[in-house]
This record gives sequence, C-alpha cells and structure tokens, in this order.
Amino acid sequence: MEKLTFYALSAPEKLDRIGAYLSERLSRDVARHRYGYVCIAMEALDQLLMACHCQSINLFVESFLKMVRKLLESDKPSLQILGTNSFVKFANIEEDTPSYHRSYDFFVSRFSEMCHSSFEDPDIRTKIRMAGIKGLQGVVRKTVNDELQANIWDPQHMDKIVPSLLFNLQSGERTESRSPSPLQASEKEKESPVELTERCFRELLGRAAYGNIKNAVTPVLMHLDNHSLWEGKTFAVRCFKIIMYSIQSQHSHLVIQQLLGHLDANSKNSATVRAGIVEVLLEAAAIAASGSVGPTVLEVFNTLLRQLSLSVDYELTGSYDGSTNIGTKIIKAHEERQLQEAVIRTIGSFANTLPTYQRSEVMLFIMSKIPVPGVHLSLQSTGSGPEGTRMIQVMLLKSLVEVTAGFQTTNMLTALPSSFLEPLLSFSLTEDPEIRLLVLQILLSLIDRHDNRPKFSNISSISDISMLKLKVDKCSRQDNLFMKKHGQQLYRHIYLGCKEQSSGRQHYETLFALLGLLSVELANEEVVVDLIRLALALQDLALSTDEGLPVYNRCAVHALSAAYLNLICQLTTVPAFCQHIHEVIEVRQKEAPYLLPEDIFVDKPKLPSSLEKVEGDVLFLQSKITEVLGGSGYNTDRLATPYVPQFTDEDRLSKRKSIGETISLQVEVESRNSPEKEERTPAEEITFETLKNAIVDSVGMEEQERERRRKVVEKFQKAPFEEIAAHCGARATLLQSKLNQIFEITIRPPPSPSGTISSGYGQNQSNRSVPIYEMKFPDLCVY
Repeated sequence: MEKLTFYALSAPEKLDRIGAYLSERLSRDVARHRYGYVCIAMEALDQLLMACHCQSINLFVESFLKMVRKLLESDKPSLQILGTNSFVKFANIEEDTPSYHRSYDFFVSRFSEMCHSSFEDPDIRTKIRMAGIKGLQGVVRKTVNDELQANIWDPQHMDKIVPSLLFNLQSGERTESRSPSPLQASEKEKESPVELTERCFRELLGRAAYGNIKNAVTPVLMHLDNHSLWEGKTFAVRCFKIIMYSIQSQHSHLVIQQLLGHLDANSKNSATVRAGIVEVLLEAAAIAASGSVGPTVLEVFNTLLRQLSLSVDYELTGSYDGSTNIGTKIIKAHEERQLQEAVIRTIGSFANTLPTYQRSEVMLFIMSKIPVPGVHLSLQSTGSGPEGTRMIQVMLLKSLVEVTAGFQTTNMLTALPSSFLEPLLSFSLTEDPEIRLLVLQILLSLIDRHDNRPKFSNISSISDISMLKLKVDKCSRQDNLFMKKHGQQLYRHIYLGCKEQSSGRQHYETLFALLGLLSVELANEEVVVDLIRLALALQDLALSTDEGLPVYNRCAVHALSAAYLNLICQLTTVPAFCQHIHEVIEVRQKEAPYLLPEDIFVDKPKLPSSLEKVEGDVLFLQSKITEVLGGSGYNTDRLATPYVPQFTDEDRLSKRKSIGETISLQVEVESRNSPEKEERTPAEEITFETLKNAIVDSVGMEEQERERRRKVVEKFQKAPFEEIAAHCGARATLLQSKLNQIFEITIRPPPSPSGTISSGYGQNQSNRSVPIYEMKFPDLCVY
C-alpha cells in the first residue's frame, strides 16, 4: 500500500488508471461474493483518496464514486455501510478543483432510502439508518458550498432529505421512551441515531441562505401534515425549536411567515390541528424574539385575529362552511375554546417581542378590528349574529389584555392616543359585565408602570400603607398633560362603572386598583383633588335611592370609597385629613362593618336588610375634608364643589343597548367640538351649559343654511324665464368684465426698443405693442 501510494504521488497522471483498475477488480469481486477482496480494494481506494490532493484527482474520484455506488446498490448491509463510510471520508476532503460532471442525485435517493430501512434485526436496522443519515450529511457538505453542483436546495432533493431526517427524529422519540437500563446505556456510549439526526438537521439548516429557507421548511410542514403530527404538539414544537435555533437569526421571520401561511391554509381543518400550529407559532415567536415579526408586523396580527374570528364562527354555527350539511365534520366547542386561548396567548407572545412604538400600533390595530354593532364590521362574524359579535369583542379584548401586559411607556400621551382610549372607554359602558372587566384590566396594564398593580389586588382599609411598599415617582409633564386631556373621561367612566347593577366583586376590586394606580402613577395636586371629589361622589351615589342599585352594590360602593379615601389620605400625608378618615373607619368597624371592604369583598358577605340608617358619623364629610385640606394649600373652591360627572348625549340613552349607539353619539359630540379652534378655553371651564350651547348654536347655523338653499331652489322653480335669464346674464357679464381686467393686467405691452423714450407716453395711450420681428434693435444688442 505504501509503495502504491508513493507511486501515485510521484506520478499523479497515473491516478485515473489506478482508479479504473481498482474499480474493475472491485466490481468483479462484488459479483463473485469475494467480500474480503472488496474490503481490501475499498481500503486502497480510501487511502489513495486521502493521500493524493493533486490537480488530476477528479478522474480518480469518478471511479471512486462508481465503486461507492456499486456497494450501495448491493443488498448486503455490511457493504452498504462500508460504501457509506468511504463516502463520508470523501465528503470531508476539501477539493481544490471544481468538478463539472459529478451528480449526487443517486446518493441523495439511496441514502434517504437507507434512512427508512426496515431490516428485521433492530441493531443492523439502526446501523443502516445511521449510515443513511451520515451519507446525507456528507452529500450536504459536498454540495452546499460548491457553486457548480446540482442545487441541493431544490424541492426535489429537499423533499427526500428533510422527511428522512424527521422520520428518524420521530422514531427515535418512540424508542427513547422505552429508555434502556443504566447498564446498557454505559455500553452504548456511541451517539444515538436521534442525536446524529438532530446534528445533521441543524447543520443543514445552519447552511441555508435567505432564499433557501422556504424550501427547507416546506417539507417539514408537509411531513407534519401527512403524519398528522400537529395534534400531539410535542414533536412539531421540537422540530421548530431545532429550526429556529439553527437558522441565522435574521431569517427567523421567514419561518414565522410560512407558519402563518400554513395556518391560513388549514383554516378549515380540525381545531386540534390549528391549535397545534398556533402552539408552534407561540414557541417560535418566543425564540426569535427580536427578528420574529420581520417587516410585516400587522400582517402577523391580522392572520391571528382572522383565525380567532373564524374559530368563533365555527363554534357558534357548528360547521366549517356556514351550512349544516350532513357531511360536515362535527365541531367540538371545547376544542375551539382551546384554540382561541392558544391564539390569544400567541398574540401576547408576539407583542412582547415588539418595541413600544410598534406595540402601540398593534393595540390600535386590534382596537380597530373590534366589531361595534351598527358602526364598522371589519371582523363581523357572518352566521352567528349578536352572540358572535359579543364573543369576538370578548376575544379581541382578551388579546388586548395580553398585548398590554407589561407595557412600559414613558409618555402616556403617545402610548394612549385618543383614537385608542375613546373606543376603549366606550366599551366600559356596555351592559356586558365581562367586557367591562376586560376594559378595566387593559386600563390597569397601561397605567401601571412601576409594577404597583399586584399591591392593590385586595381592597382593604389598612392603617399604614407603607406595608404595601408602593413605588411612587414624581409626575412628569407628559403625565400632567395626559390627565388634563383625559382625566375627566376616566373619572366619569369610573363613576358610571360603579353605577352598573351587574358589577360584581371583581369589578369593584379592579376599579379600586384603577383609582389607586391613578393616584400613584399620574397624580398631581389637581388630580388628587378631583379623585377625592370622585370618591365622595361615589359615597353620595351609594346613599341615593333613585339609582335602584341592589344592597350589595351600594355597600360595595361605600366600601370602595372608604378604602380609596384611606389610601389617598395617607398618600397626601395631611395629618388632619388622615385623622378624619380613620375616625370614620373606626366608627364603621363598630356600627356598620358592612360598609368596609374587609366585610363586603369576601366570598359570603353579611349584608344588612336595608341601608336606611347610614348617616352621621359613618359618612365622610365633604365640608370637613375641604377644611383640613384647605389648610395644607389645596384648592378649597374645587374641593367644596361636589363632583358631578359631565353628562353627554350617551347617557341620555337610559340604557345603552349597544356600543354602536354610544360610539356614534360620542363621535358626533367630538366632531362638533373639533379641535380646529386652537384657542379653546381650558378644559376645566367646559361645563354642561357650554356643551349644550355649542350644540344648539351649530343647529341654528344649519337651520339658516337650509333656509337659504330652499329659497334658491324655489326661485329657480317659480320665477319667469326672463328673470332667470337676466340673473344668469348679469353673472356672465360680471365674469366677462373680471376676465377683461385680468387680461389687461397680464398682457402689458413689452417695453419696445423700437420707439424712443420720449414717444413712450404716446405709446401708452395707443396701448399697442410692436411685434418682435418689426423691432429695431440697437447695434449693441446684435451679435
């Protein structure tokens, strides 16, 4: 062997003859079943290949590959494995010269076939499969960087390679579950097929360039479809984890896009399949945090929201195509529910990867999709009527809860533009308690920037709030502007939220958290005064019998007001104020414990039969609070005026039947007070009267305009022809005279060089200009 190698190295031009001879011998030996000689010939070919790196190795490689092919075609496992090992050695050699006429198609097919081997003896089967995987790895290494090679990324090759790898990954999972005893494990220190497959798959994906990702991922989706592997989730999730971690991070959004496309393609498939795809999306988005959404942010959310609305439709209509044919698949409501939960979680997961400004866009986008009966029906469900609309509203609001969770912003005005806040608040006026609760949760997430929310989770009137360890920052200028602009709206909605009869314990707890967060996050002196007035107004609301609130709700509003005043008095740190509040709370503890949060917000509250005797010392007094806070420099005039929510048209609809009516009215009021006139009076001076006058004025103007139009029409209908002609003629002559004036100004005669200056005066009168060709130019001007 040494002599042969030396000879081949010293006379490289003889290499191809040597190769041809060896391969001829080898074919003969294979045919005659002399396997010892086969091994010797292969060993010789291998060693020559390793040793010779000269220019003319190409022809030698041809005979080498011919031999490997011969071995792979034989039906003896040992020869197949021998051939594969030689091929792997060859694949690891870096070649200097490119080869034009080499084709690896046979090897791709054969190695893929070996990966699926079903030999009876399990050990030999494993060996053949591992050989197939190694062979594929070799083909990939050989072709991926070689420009001249048949493109390994073509679908025809990928459709063989990828499923072979996935098949081994999957079959490995089955055998792993029957895990070997520790003794066997120590003997089998060698790499298992699963590990090898995974390494090979990772290597393949790691080499994929931007244009090839699609070809690599499509067979994965096909494989999971064909073997219905989405439903179990675990294998699909594992595959995509490998994919996401292996490809270059800047390409990850391509995988996400393909998954979304696949989800759309499967929209009529069973809920478990769709849920599996969504689950995979969830995992993939979490891995590719920064680059996952790529250039088409809203497209991702659009697809997910479309799936939500489809799912709601399916659940309510009970079939995938809106008709109830006998042939349609039975839809299981609980599976659709699980899918909806998964989609909502995924929306949250995607949103968490986005920077703040994009999150605000997504919030606005989802908001614009929420169907409002009678206004815009962008995601209106077709076959499901009002119940469908309600469910979609709930689903989209839940998605918003996910998107806004952990939302941090420095500037509240940009994060919460009016176009988002107003529709959101109008949802807090619907009759549906679930929708109202979701709106409050969204508001909490948006206002809470220092993680104070969990500290307000249970309402209590503790005497020392330092135990809560609240984080209070100084209020920034933007926060003050935000409260100036939207404060009154927020107070009004809190007040109206307490007035709802269908509010339960959770609603009041959330309202308390909202009040608490407003006073910790966004409160300046003015806001504190307004919030105290609001709390006292709530107490009056609970006292009045006109609203027809049940006893529990009235007690709850009393308790809410008490708990909040107890909190705010300690935040303002005015001792006399604290003293008054604590005195009232002590009286309540003795005489009327049902007016305190500790007694009302429990599972089984003890309620009084009626609330007639609530008076005197158990109430917080506006006059007393005004007096003590006035001493500390708070605005006493404002404190002394009781808070009355500014009623707008939307409250005249005694009971809002739908959000649609509410919003359309809100829009009208907004548009009439549009912010074109920038020099508006400051927000505080807008009272009910001014709003009323503004509306009445504009109505008056409209009346006059209508009257004028009517007269014009009447004139043209009834006046005689001559009069109309004269009227129109007068207008025409007026127009003509104006035109003549304009022409006179524009067609002034040019200063003519022909006449002398002295004659200019006469010229002006004759007002006629000399044509250019008759002008006499002085010599100086002629070239």
